[in-house]
Amino acid sequence: MKTPNTYGTAMNYRSAVLFALAISLTMHVLSSIMFFYRRGAIMPGNTPMPDFDAFPLLISTITTFLFTFLLYLINFALLKLDKQKSSKMLLLIGCMIVATTMLSWIFTFIHTLLFDYGKHPERAFFGGLMRDFSTATIVFFSSQIVYANARRNLIALENEALKAENEKTRYEALRQQVNPHFLFNSLNTLNAIIKTDPNKAQQYVQELSYIFRYTLQNEDVITLDEELKFTETYGSLMQIRYGSSLQIDMDVRPEYRSYHIIPLSLQTLVENAIKHNIISRQQPLAVRIFTEDSRPAITVSNPLQQRKTPEDGEGVGLANLAERYRLKWQQDIAICCTDNTFSVTIPLKKI
Repeated sequence: MKTPNTYGTAMNYRSAVLFALAISLTMHVLSSIMFFYRRGAIMPGNTPMPDFDAFPLLISTITTFLFTFLLYLINFALLKLDKQKSSKMLLLIGCMIVATTMLSWIFTFIHTLLFDYGKHPERAFFGGLMRDFSTATIVFFSSQIVYANARRNLIALENEALKAENEKTRYEALRQQVNPHFLFNSLNTLNAIIKTDPNKAQQYVQELSYIFRYTLQNEDVITLDEELKFTETYGSLMQIRYGSSLQIDMDVRPEYRSYHIIPLSLQTLVENAIKHNIISRQQPLAVRIFTEDSRPAITVSNPLQQRKTPEDGEGVGLANLAERYRLKWQQDIAICCTDNTFSVTIPLKKI
């Protein structure tokens, strides 16, 4: 399940137009109000204020709009970059300084062609530069507010998507466990055990009920220790079915057992290994679950001895598992496939 990209709707051309229009109109409406308020006043040197001229006001409004619009586009484009916060901020500030200076010079040059600035056009440039940097500051901080709000909305949407994904995963996992194929095999196995070993049959029923209870839990994350116990229970049921042809070895460092993992992660990988590989006396399957010293992660690996046709059942799959980790912790699972081995490494989280 993909979450919608709220940056695209909050920081696009339309938003830039609306923000730029609002700023340019506000600035020049206030400027016009101040002009009419001061009309008739005497400027320094006993010079009366000039009459109101709509043409310079229109040109100034248009250039301010274009200036502000371009700055918003630059801000939005840089804020969308996938960079660290500190480097992104430095890049944004540097680009804003350069862009503001260049655009201010360009629009001041346009004004000098349209209006008479007398013998000192540089005064118009430096005066306009101060005004433009003030406008750029407004653009900068308002863009940050828009970005922060869009980020909050995106996180909220991803949390909702993750919640829906977890519900779907629990449903799919439960359906996989209770589908006719699984029930048929489980009941046949139970029937055979009852005849030969009633005590073992009782243990089998308890483990089967534990699997059903586990798939119905509402936890978003659990400890690795809990997931290992569930995977061990699931593996025990599969070993009753396949006998010594299936081996599940666990080599997990004790300090990692308190770390957290998304439910059904390891069970999904063990299930995939069983479904997609040949398991027989001639070709036993050894699934290994282990951790390493170098990083908080757990790996499930198995030799490649692929079936021509995998067992029935859709399962939740690797794609679903990868998406759950991306949504929950913004981390990826690592899939490695060589000529002889298939392995998946899942990150562990210290909460």
